[in-house]
Amino acid sequence: MDDQTQRQVVEGLRQGSRSAWLAVYDAYAERVWQTVARLMEPGSAHVADVVQETFLAAAQSARGFDSRRGSLWGWLWGIARKQVALHRRREAQAARLHQAVHWWNSLDNHRDGWLTGQTATPPEVLASRELATLVRAALAAMSAEDQLVLSAKYMDGATAEQIASQLGRSLPSVRSRLARARLGFRRAFVRLVDSSWPTER
Repeated sequence: MDDQTQRQVVEGLRQGSRSAWLAVYDAYAERVWQTVARLMEPGSAHVADVVQETFLAAAQSARGFDSRRGSLWGWLWGIARKQVALHRRREAQAARLHQAVHWWNSLDNHRDGWLTGQTATPPEVLASRELATLVRAALAAMSAEDQLVLSAKYMDGATAEQIASQLGRSLPSVRSRLARARLGFRRAFVRLVDSSWPTER
């Protein structure tokens, strides 16, 4: 893409022109694909996904492109690198979750009692990195308000009265919400550890 064409495309991007965006795609799609493939593991099956995420992110930020900060290719290259990094982070998180589920399922048969509070959870289990990973994943599957009340109660040590005051809710409604949130957490946790993960990778 010569300088004049690039200036026209940049102006089109600022105006939200579909033809300008298609010109960017036509000019750089193959180069982005090659770049992403080089940055990822050889033979990765996720190259197409990351390329798609790169162009989606570029489309969302196209109006804000500033040619004073670099070329179109430099802009796309930066977005591609960021999307590869995000993909690697997601893969690492998935691997940690897989290991944590495997760890939980390798524990003895007191797990159900620990989860329902019928038996005390050993300190070494409570302090484990794997349990922290599972708790975060289970919380992430819940509504924002359930996450908020459980975090306030069990991580910040707030009383139901303090939570009610912070949220501007009545004490009975907060107690009810906590009860539902605890049940929801147990269900989310059980779904997580009983999911169809293979025992070996």
